[in-house]
Formats: sequence, structure tokens, C-alpha cells
Amino acid sequence: MKNTRCPWAKSENDIAYHDTEWGVPSHDDNYIFEMLILEGFQAGLSWNLILNKRENFRKAFDNFDSKKIAKYDETKLAELAKNQGIVRNKLKIAASVKNALAFMEVQKEFGSFDKYIWNFTDNKQIINNWKDISEVPATTELSDKISKDLKKRGFKFVGSTIIYSFLQAIGIIDDHLISCPYKKSAK
Repeated sequence: MKNTRCPWAKSENDIAYHDTEWGVPSHDDNYIFEMLILEGFQAGLSWNLILNKRENFRKAFDNFDSKKIAKYDETKLAELAKNQGIVRNKLKIAASVKNALAFMEVQKEFGSFDKYIWNFTDNKQIINNWKDISEVPATTELSDKISKDLKKRGFKFVGSTIIYSFLQAIGIIDDHLISCPYKKSAK
């Protein structure tokens, strides 16, 4: 019976994200970069906190334009560290610059980050059929493999747990519970 939204989606922001983005395949490099950066900022915090600050992040980080972020200097990093509208973790802020540079290198090598990341699954979405939220893993062999490759390419805050969440965010993995009306197989 598909009529119960995934239980983690409780707040207004969670519900909107769950219903329109989570598990929905994306091939837009700007969106993919945004999710990579936001997932890194989420590490150790709640996703709801990140969603609540998402518009502030977009303003502070030039709408997640990797070319602009790659050019951030010490003055800009200091400004971001004082911005109360975002998560003011200096290591995560600095990582966004490193990640922008690494992201652009991947784009150069593969033509787009989209081609790079979706290649790990032969351009196919992984649709899991979980009955209970407790079954959803925090990491998998796939997230381990991608995490290792990203780290080798110079990315920061890309541990396997972060990458698993990232894969859900960009729709490479659909972990909507089978009871959820947003489950891809439900349509």
C-alpha cells in the first residue's frame, strides 16, 4: 500500500525536498555540485538544518557556481566564516573551494560531472525496495568506491556516508520506502 511518505520527511522543508528532489535523477551539473557541497556541510548535522539554510547557502556561494567558488580568496572565506545564515565551519568552507576546483577538473576530463558520476552505475538508477527506514544503509560498496575516487581527485568532505546521501540527493539511488507514494516504481 503506497500511501505513507518516508518517515524522515517531517518538516515543511523536508517534505518539499522529499517530494520533489530526493531520489529524482538529476543530470544538471550545477544541481549536482550544489548537492555535493550541501551534503559536505551536512556532515555531523541534520539535513533539516541544511535545508533551512539552503537559500542562504545559495546567496553566500554564488548560486553554487563552481567557477566563481574556485576563485574565492582568503577575504571571501573570512566573510563566509562570519555569515550567520550558513554553517560557519571553516574547514567545510575551505573544502568548498577545493571541491569546486576538483569538480571543474572532472568536468574537463569527462565533459561533465554528470557523465563521471552516472558512469559508476552505467547510467542506471538504483531502485531499492526497503520496507522500513531501518533497512536503508548509510554506506554501500558503491558509495565506498565513489568516495575513494573523489578523495583521490582532491575532493574533501566526501566520506562514504556523505556520498551515499549525495547519491540519494541526485537520484542515482532511489531509497523511497515501498510504502511511499513517491517511490519510482509506484508510477
